[in-house]
Amino acid sequence: MTILSLILALLLEQLRPISSRNPIYLSFTRMANRLERALNAGEYRNGVYGWLIATVPLLAISVAGYWLLVNINWMLGLAWNVVILYLTMGFRQFSHSFSGISKALQAGDLDTARALLADWTGQHTSQMNDDEVARFAIEQGLLDSYRYVFATVFWFVLLSWVAGPTGAVLYRAASLLAQKWASHEENTVFGRCAAGILEWLDYLPVRFTAAGFAVMGDFQDAVDCWRSQAQEWGNYAQGIILAAGAGAIGIRLGQALHMDHTVKFRPELGLGDLVTPSHLANAVGLIWRSILLWLAVVLVFTLGQWLS
Repeated sequence: MTILSLILALLLEQLRPISSRNPIYLSFTRMANRLERALNAGEYRNGVYGWLIATVPLLAISVAGYWLLVNINWMLGLAWNVVILYLTMGFRQFSHSFSGISKALQAGDLDTARALLADWTGQHTSQMNDDEVARFAIEQGLLDSYRYVFATVFWFVLLSWVAGPTGAVLYRAASLLAQKWASHEENTVFGRCAAGILEWLDYLPVRFTAAGFAVMGDFQDAVDCWRSQAQEWGNYAQGIILAAGAGAIGIRLGQALHMDHTVKFRPELGLGDLVTPSHLANAVGLIWRSILLWLAVVLVFTLGQWLS
């Protein structure tokens, strides 16, 4: 049921992509904002209470719904898995913007590419040249592929044997809460619990994702960049993804960017060529190959379970 759930959810999401601004995500965000206003008294324990209040009911609904439906009919359990994965994965949430930027750059329409990148990332991109737009889009694409696909799939698969789609719900909720509560300075204490839980949840899937990039790209360069460069990035987990991805593709990410009306100097990640718009297709190819690799691994593991 696990592999079938993943395939059906990916197909459904390709046919009818769901927006990151869908009513369910917006409702969860509004609830998180209300909890923050009600509970944020500058103490760590308040962040713990807020995290539990926000996530435990969702996890309980996910587990209870799965076991209720699967005990009626396994196909109902499968449908529950597919619906929850459809709502939590969101491959097309970033691939649509990525494809639009690629087409705009290929057509020489830098203004449109900048506008699409700004809408996608929420950053000021009006001063970027075409190579900087391509580089930043590849970075965002690698990170979003991890957040919206690989990490979500990892936790879904890990917990699916006992809790249905609850692992996917856990990761998506934890990711959204960390984004809301731990991304701005004034709420550092309140958001510390959310940030710590996400860091814990990221530990294994980050490394599995980087390993997948290495296997499906330039293995030696990916591993070398992962080991020698990832720690130089401000966020170590992101550094692992970007360094391994850049090494696997054979490009250099990071470096200086014209952003927010200034120049941001960042560590260089990767080896090989400077990024040009033509490398966007290489990044998409790496992500798709890695997704297929993960599906193949899950299939082999599932077959092993059946045969045993």
